[in-house]
Amino acid sequence: MKLVKIFAVCAVLFGLFLWGISAYIGPDSLKNCDTSPSSAKDCQKADAIVALSGGDTAARADEAIRLYKDGWADLIIFSGAAADKSGPSNARVMKQQALNAGIPSASIIIEEQSETTEENAAATKDIFIERGIKDAIIVTSAYHTRRASLEFDRRTTGIIVRTHIAKNDSGWDALWWMTPYGWTTAIAEAVRSLVLSTGGIDRG
Repeated sequence: MKLVKIFAVCAVLFGLFLWGISAYIGPDSLKNCDTSPSSAKDCQKADAIVALSGGDTAARADEAIRLYKDGWADLIIFSGAAADKSGPSNARVMKQQALNAGIPSASIIIEEQSETTEENAAATKDIFIERGIKDAIIVTSAYHTRRASLEFDRRTTGIIVRTHIAKNDSGWDALWWMTPYGWTTAIAEAVRSLVLSTGGIDRG
């Protein structure tokens, strides 16, 4: 009986740990919002939606497209260099995905040079300034939203930055803790985010 109680306590503590690390690395500003924008806190329409390439790039683009169609912003920015330098940039591939989904070309901007989250934020900042963007929703994978938010907050003073998790991400789900890749990614993202939150610099 005693062993059963110990096991139950350990299971609860492990569950709380998993919940804690997931909540830390993957905040979602829109989690309490309806499908469409509203006047509720963090649920207002933004000036732009920014999809960062990396991980399941297609899933991130799909979520940005969905947000656009649901009225969250009238502009989408796709950010990311080519994974394969002999082919088109990730940003250009995401743009084509959006065009195929019926998004007008005039509503899309691409940023094709950035290869890291730090560079995504720095390059996108220039677009924010040029377009007068004051409020943006950053779309990325669940393991990446904390670090993305910290990088953008550091470089976009005076601009409201909200994060949103890409659904149907083939590389990440609620059972991430069942694979070595999941643990490696979660711990690495947590550490890198902590470094950024204490004023350090992350180059990834």
